[in-house]
Amino acid sequence: MSEFEATTSNAESTNVDNEKVEEMEPEAKRRKTTTPSEDKKYKLEERLGGILCCAVCLDLPKAAVYQCSNGHLMCAGCFTHVLADARLRDETSTCPTCRVEISKTTATRNLAVENAVSELPSECQFCNKQFPRNSLERHEEEECEERISGCKYHRIGCPWRGPNHERAQHEQECGHRHKTGAEIMEVLDVLDQKVIEERRLYKTVFELLGYDRITFNDIQLKPYRTDDFVHRLFYESSRFSAFNYQWVVKAKISDSQKDPTQSSERDMTYQILLKSRISTPMNLSYIAVCGPGGDIKVNPRVYKFDFTEKECETTYEPFPLPDTAECNRLLASKTINFRLIMFLASK
Repeated sequence: MSEFEATTSNAESTNVDNEKVEEMEPEAKRRKTTTPSEDKKYKLEERLGGILCCAVCLDLPKAAVYQCSNGHLMCAGCFTHVLADARLRDETSTCPTCRVEISKTTATRNLAVENAVSELPSECQFCNKQFPRNSLERHEEEECEERISGCKYHRIGCPWRGPNHERAQHEQECGHRHKTGAEIMEVLDVLDQKVIEERRLYKTVFELLGYDRITFNDIQLKPYRTDDFVHRLFYESSRFSAFNYQWVVKAKISDSQKDPTQSSERDMTYQILLKSRISTPMNLSYIAVCGPGGDIKVNPRVYKFDFTEKECETTYEPFPLPDTAECNRLLASKTINFRLIMFLASK
């Protein structure tokens, strides 16, 4: 065989081998190499996530987005936390990125970023599928078959929690269906105790509404400090009139902690001070609720105190805030507004 014929034969053999390789190439691999735009799309979304994330927690905001005068972004939770920390330390609140001064009046919401973030995809924590952020919450709470749910017999003690699509089968096999009446009553007693406490509150409020002397005042608490307690932040209201007497409300932040700035858990306690002299004891009941001048979230609780000539200040009672986040939100504001309803028992 000549050299030219050998070369031609090798070339034809190579072409045949290449054709076989192309025929054997997996279909999935071909699709991946022919659709590079999808990779670019996800990379773009990741880059946008890094740009639009909160400068404090480095996570994408779930609701409101605030920005300083230089445009640095903060989610609502971190924004209020920064303001609350500055208030506790008696410092000027500043942007964590550029240190420019920020406040509720100087910082603004960035609606464009909020809308952009709501359209970015996010993975469902249960099924790991991606959905736009503005529809993810509904999917996780109502639609996802992998979402965690409880057994319908949880009220009688069943601790089962699992994927929603397994719930029906579990309930058919649940052993709590065959519990005795005595066993069920033990569980229901605990639940009934919570209901009794709620009913006691409502009953007390309705009884107080029958008093002949009832008044309410919209209270505004303003912050102040003393030289003896630099790390302590106090609040005090202006004097107000009720039942022809003068009163003042005071509040403390995290009174049980030595330095509230060193803890992420915060609460608030308050007391009422009688500034007028009295000659006869006064049996006073009072309750703090959200008034028209504020958006404070409280779980109302009734307190009672007997005022005398020597006892003119109530003890510090917990201000019934639901959690630390609500306390931080109040700290971030310049003032705390709520309505104080007072009931005076007949002599």
